Amino acid sequence: MCNQCCISQLACCCGTAACSCCCNFCPKIKQSTGTRVMYALYFLLVTIICVIMMSPTVEQVFKDHIPFYGELCEQIKAGENCKTLVGYSAVYKMCFGMACFFFFFALFTLRINNSTGWRAAIHNGFWLLKFIVLVGCCAGGFFLPEEKTFLEVWRIVGAFGGSIFLLIQLKLLVEFAHRWNTNWSSGVKYNRMWYAALALVTLVLFTISVGAMVFMAVYYTHPTACLLNKFFLGINSTLCFFVSLLAISPFIQKLQPTSGLLQPGVISVYVMYLTFSAFSSKPKEFLEVNGVNTTVCVFPFEPGSESDRKIVTAMGAVILFGCVLYSCLTSTTRRSSAALRVVRNSEPETERARCCFCFGDDTDDGDEETTGTGQNVVYDEREATVYGYSYFHFVFFLGSLYVMMTVTNWFHYSDHKIEKLLDGSWSVFWIKMVSCWVCLIFYLATLVAPMMCPKRFEA
Repeated sequence: MCNQCCISQLACCCGTAACSCCCNFCPKIKQSTGTRVMYALYFLLVTIICVIMMSPTVEQVFKDHIPFYGELCEQIKAGENCKTLVGYSAVYKMCFGMACFFFFFALFTLRINNSTGWRAAIHNGFWLLKFIVLVGCCAGGFFLPEEKTFLEVWRIVGAFGGSIFLLIQLKLLVEFAHRWNTNWSSGVKYNRMWYAALALVTLVLFTISVGAMVFMAVYYTHPTACLLNKFFLGINSTLCFFVSLLAISPFIQKLQPTSGLLQPGVISVYVMYLTFSAFSSKPKEFLEVNGVNTTVCVFPFEPGSESDRKIVTAMGAVILFGCVLYSCLTSTTRRSSAALRVVRNSEPETERARCCFCFGDDTDDGDEETTGTGQNVVYDEREATVYGYSYFHFVFFLGSLYVMMTVTNWFHYSDHKIEKLLDGSWSVFWIKMVSCWVCLIFYLATLVAPMMCPKRFEA
């Protein structure tokens, strides 16, 4: 049995077979899902390496625990204590290699309609060979000539591509909120427990958003300072309240009967998170109190202790990369692609209420291959692809640029450390604050657009 599992994994790494786990107890997996998960793991691996490159703490751990660290760095010609492998320039080069990898596959997989061709076989298999190509691309970034010119040009490309990815991410959040409400609302017709679930989740979401607003009003404002914080907290809270009322107004309910408070609850929580993140990223403000310069409008961490700050930074990093992976994996489905074009399907979709609805229905359309030694694979793309291969890789290309800019603190990169992910700068503050308004505008557009163009949104 072990030999058969090894053979199947070898066929996955060096052949066209779909990847699956060796455990018999694992539920069956679709080929389209397994392929996207594998590319996501590649993306996550490079992202983790970039985070390590921006962390002086990890660099110091390497120095303390790796024998002959200095000699090893000199042997691989990485400079004294591997200086060329750390810092923002190293992250730029790593992400350049990852971006080139995904951009090449975006061109390579153009106009693929099913998984039977040789190009689709390469896309869905040969994982070891593709990993070697990815490593080669990332390593090649460290041998580029004219490093200074490259970094300047690549920073501009990264800012542009990262901004586009941010817009896609915000649009998908709005689509996620609508889909969540539509899916669970469809279950109300045959089971009233779904109505209770909707009410409970909506209550929890608004409790979190109101609690976040009160928390920021207490710790991130001051009677005589932090005017920007007070202004933007008031503006964002008012806008969240406005869109919540609009979502349940009679003229919106007439055109969108399923519109409710769940969608504005999701949007409000995310807007409050972005507002909190923006306030945490803003440079510190000082106020003279009793002749002493005192930091104001920040959470009162314990003096001399960094544990609380590390927890906040870790939470911010998890939320950030969770949103990135969700955007990369879901933006390429047929339904999400239609949502990004702000268009509804001409035929109504049959919804089946499920707790987990993010990655499509769990129907078994396709030929199931029974391995007998592990997880069964459903080949669901022999007739037509479930998602756009080329667009999938292009979104990961944009995601690579977004991660590069975020990890290096956008335009304030020279002295940035990953431990100060939430301690950003004015550029990070304005990017996050504008993201709040763009998210609200996107959601507002989904409410108002059906009234402006009813024929385009007919179900």
